[in-house]
Amino acid sequence: MTGLSTILILVGLFLAGGVYSFSKQGMPKGVIVLLSIGSLMCLVAGVLRIQGLWD
Repeated sequence: MTGLSTILILVGLFLAGGVYSFSKQGMPKGVIVLLSIGSLMCLVAGVLRIQGLWD
């Protein structure tokens, strides 16, 4: 269970870095919003799996 949680958190952090990079480059707001939603979903899913609330 912790392997998938780690992967989800790493993907979420990777996407968060993409949000930061895209916002500095002046990319369209739609792309930034989609990346931030995806990042948040991955981070929340990883944390919930670590806490044992979601299997």
